[in-house]
Amino acid sequence: MKTRILVLFDTDGEPPAGQDYSRQLESGDEAEFDVARALRSQGHDVRLFGFRDDLEALVAGVRAEPADVVFNLTEGFRNVSALDYGVAAVLEMLGLPYTGASAAGLMLARNKALTKMVLAYQGLRIPHFFVCPRGQPTQRPSDVRFPLIVKPLDEDASVGIAQRSVVHDDAALAERVAFIHTRHTTAAIVEEFIAGRELYVGVIGNDPPRALPPIEMVFAQGSSEESRIATFKAKWSHKYRQAHGIENCIASNLPKDLVDRLGEVAVRTYQAAGLRDYGRIDVRLAHDDEIYIVEANPNPYLAAGEDLAWAAEEGGEPYAQLMQKIVQMAGARKKTGN
Repeated sequence: MKTRILVLFDTDGEPPAGQDYSRQLESGDEAEFDVARALRSQGHDVRLFGFRDDLEALVAGVRAEPADVVFNLTEGFRNVSALDYGVAAVLEMLGLPYTGASAAGLMLARNKALTKMVLAYQGLRIPHFFVCPRGQPTQRPSDVRFPLIVKPLDEDASVGIAQRSVVHDDAALAERVAFIHTRHTTAAIVEEFIAGRELYVGVIGNDPPRALPPIEMVFAQGSSEESRIATFKAKWSHKYRQAHGIENCIASNLPKDLVDRLGEVAVRTYQAAGLRDYGRIDVRLAHDDEIYIVEANPNPYLAAGEDLAWAAEEGGEPYAQLMQKIVQMAGARKKTGN
């Protein structure tokens, strides 16, 4: 059935005049254009709307034409990633069904410490951690052991994570926490560093959710355990990845029972964190095959060929079919009011 879909996304600069994205739809490789092309290939009526920092323009744009479903690809507002939940809240207040995590789910996921407390309450294994608020001295609890990794409390996409994030003594810890406080103007979260394999387990669906084949970030042979972390450059810089022999691949050499356990843990995490439609759970697989939850990611990057789409394809869900399924799940909420 043909559905009227609004693909909603934030932009770094001013949107083009008249919201004309015809040129980008021909060759653009951003997620919003991949999603729009896939949905149009399924016969849907698709409109794109980009916004930056004008709330009135956002509301007017969303209301400009009727939409059955809003495909919410928002990553922030006013170039502030922490405000992504606000756009979802606006859609909720306007009574528009939209894809992905709810405003409440986005708020929970944004605070890494709060998410970890929820997961621990549900019996899921997390690294020991503590929070260093801005304006307060760094005090490491005696039961938290080095090496540690220091991150911004409320950023995503590995923002603020570099090789220097792994620290081995209190002096280096205080220095890195101060860097987070100053550069990112947020609290720091400090976790015990878990040596092991860096795995990403996608989850799709709601009733019930289904885990996808795990993706692994693989590092060059000979690199040290503590250098094998998903820094911002390791995730997003093509040159850095090439220079350091970093690539993502479908995880191999995992026994079936371990793959099943990874999937079970990912689904439990997805549900505990209040995610819906699609998400990605980042884990560390320790040498004893213990699974540590690092992050629960709502609305992970949906461009064709990226990790979630790749894992879905490997799991028997081609890209266009996955986009269709996400739209259908959001549309079902319109009928039930959830």
